[in-house]
Amino acid sequence: QMQLVESGGALVQPGGSLRLSCVASTSFFSTDWMNWVRLAPGKGLECVASIGIGGDNTYYADSVKGRFTISRDNAKNTLSLQLNRRRSDDTAVYYCVKGRGAYDSWGRGTQVTVTS
Repeated sequence: QMQLVESGGALVQPGGSLRLSCVASTSFFSTDWMNWVRLAPGKGLECVASIGIGGDNTYYADSVKGRFTISRDNAKNTLSLQLNRRRSDDTAVYYCVKGRGAYDSWGRGTQVTVTS
């Protein structure tokens, strides 16, 4: 089974940029859609960004549109999420998730805390 390992989470101030990364253990990474899903305190899971197999198709939740950018490098089995103009409501655990519609592999998550 493919393993997904996230990194890049941090305690940061509002504004500025932060980059999250996810590395997959197998090349099955390149055969499916990938997503960043977050779990904020007291809230449900939210898919904030998705990207198609070739990287040409992307989706963003309204809450992050224009601020976050998802990208992937299939040669390196790597998924990234660039967080720009951070806000306090971006505080959450961010998960790297494989699948479209049905999620079949999850990482353990990386914590992003935005506070002044």
